[in-house]
Amino acid sequence: MKILFKGGTIVRDDKSIKADLLVEDEKIIEISKRIKTKADKVVDVKDKLLFPGFIDAHTHLDLHVAGTVTADNFDTGTKAAVIGGTTTVIDFGTQYHGESLKEALKNWEDKASTGTHCDYSFHMSISDWNENVKAEIQDMIDAGITSFKLYLTYPDMMLSDHDMYEVIKALWEKKCFAGVHCENAGVIDALREYELKMHNTQPKFHYLTRPDSAEAEAVNRLLFISKEANAPVMVVHTTCIKALDEIRKARKKGQMVFCETCPQYLILDHRKLDNEDFDEASKFVCAPPLRNTEDKEELWKAIKNGEVDIISTDHCSFDLEQRRMGKDDFTKIPGGLAGIEHRGMLIFSEGVSKGRITKEKMAEVLSYNPSKLFGISDRKGRLDKGMDADIVVINPKKERTISVSNSHYNIDYSCYEGIKLQGIIDEVYLRGTLVAKDNELIESNKGTFLKRNLMDYDNR
Repeated sequence: MKILFKGGTIVRDDKSIKADLLVEDEKIIEISKRIKTKADKVVDVKDKLLFPGFIDAHTHLDLHVAGTVTADNFDTGTKAAVIGGTTTVIDFGTQYHGESLKEALKNWEDKASTGTHCDYSFHMSISDWNENVKAEIQDMIDAGITSFKLYLTYPDMMLSDHDMYEVIKALWEKKCFAGVHCENAGVIDALREYELKMHNTQPKFHYLTRPDSAEAEAVNRLLFISKEANAPVMVVHTTCIKALDEIRKARKKGQMVFCETCPQYLILDHRKLDNEDFDEASKFVCAPPLRNTEDKEELWKAIKNGEVDIISTDHCSFDLEQRRMGKDDFTKIPGGLAGIEHRGMLIFSEGVSKGRITKEKMAEVLSYNPSKLFGISDRKGRLDKGMDADIVVINPKKERTISVSNSHYNIDYSCYEGIKLQGIIDEVYLRGTLVAKDNELIESNKGTFLKRNLMDYDNR
């Protein structure tokens, strides 16, 4: 079946062009000013923007954490994702203590086996390092898992500096790299213990005990370790000026450092946790925590300047009942925000429509860069001949206000409630199939597992 997209503007990371686009058998087969080939279906996209399908490289679906399980699984999470223009998610498979990497991968394969609504892959989170695990790195690569996740915080997940060095070095020997959660666990624990002794239990003490300096110190330490290992790393969910400055200093010295941030750190701030109402404040608990206005604006500038490589979501959703586990102790509030559905429209509305970044930069950080970093640039990330026909059709003139009532997460609130969007997704195509239209899922369970290559170093 041939589908012709007629009269739209095709947005790429390097340029935008007004052109027609022809799809057949899941692939883009032609892009030109005026395509005269007869098609089975013609889609009028005049005055609309065609983006490559968005890639969310940081999600936590069906994750057992903090004494509970994230509210969104692969069914509800990928439904929300694809309605919001994300045609590929890369979730974090987790190796729990005592498990092999193969066992961990099997666990996540089973979670996704019930069906997904967009294409998917996994990173592998390593929490238990030994020679047997080291030997499994090649097994992961052979299975198409070519990126990893490490933690400098959380008792169940964090590695010592010794093991962090060994893992980063071992990964680079295989031309792989890891994304790392950077916060100083010891200082945070001490601050939390003090506040609890002082009977300070409200949600606001979550951000007060996780200062930006604790993030920056851990970034500095990570970059020291990676320099000694002579290996690249990614700093995930970067939130603040201090952490950015550490990345900038390392890059000036020639280090290969990748930087990720998330919509919540661009749009929300820590004042959300100051609310006296527990339910309202607890919605915004995440780690690292929300920062201040100056940090938000510096992150937008860093995106514009090419200092931020990708914008992912760190989607980790919990409903209000789960949040109430920490009613009397802020350290027990399960942390994480839901963003997998609204990322694309938020970045367009708050970034492109408000003139903070160009539409081409949006295509770069949501699609093209993730495709290169995570080994799928041969299929995803750019609207070009021969690529998968993952297409997001945005009407830049259309508006919508975000509400829990028009969202598709498996939770009973929205962290972005009341935000007015300028620029709305009309349609989403996954490998040439119309899967979402007008904020609704049209075709179910069209997702497939992506066996990924190593990072595209030559074109990064």
